[in-house]
Amino acid sequence: MSNKFLGRFFAISAPSGAGKTTLVNRLLKEFPDIGRSISCTTRKPRLGEKDGVDYFFIDKEKFQDMIRKDLFFEWEEVHGACYGTPKGPLLKRRDQGQHTILDIDTRGGLTIKKAFPDSCIIFLLPPSLKDLETRLRGRKTDPEEAIQRRLEDARTQIAERSKFDYVVINDDLDRAYNKIRKIIYDSIGGYP
Repeated sequence: MSNKFLGRFFAISAPSGAGKTTLVNRLLKEFPDIGRSISCTTRKPRLGEKDGVDYFFIDKEKFQDMIRKDLFFEWEEVHGACYGTPKGPLLKRRDQGQHTILDIDTRGGLTIKKAFPDSCIIFLLPPSLKDLETRLRGRKTDPEEAIQRRLEDARTQIAERSKFDYVVINDDLDRAYNKIRKIIYDSIGGYP
């Protein structure tokens, strides 16, 4: 099959709290023909999250079984919970010529790019670590220890940004959205 008929992956990676989920949800409303990758996680749903929409919420036993069966492109344990990107739905969409957006951590974005070099990986950079800390605290979902872990992880992830195709600073949500929108639009040659 020729690559021109294969769907592309658009991975948007960022530290927790940088705004990637907000931007991905907005992109999906504008580009309804682009699918969304739904990751599996062993963490409990946050307020308003829905199984099969935001994540597939599964227990550790099922997650470990999926690892043994090699059903993930990538997976890792983050902040005490496991997260993984299932292979099946992504490959099916790609083979059908449909594009997919992945809201994924830094390591996951780099793994997708390695497996599929034609993928477009975008790193969403917070304006500063102080701003990121303010956003994390504003969520009011994590204890202090978890916030400090997320900030330390953010430093590590930010150090990897040069490995991405694009870096977009989210200092203004509309401006960041328009930059990512243009990247996707230009990558697929117009509206899907």
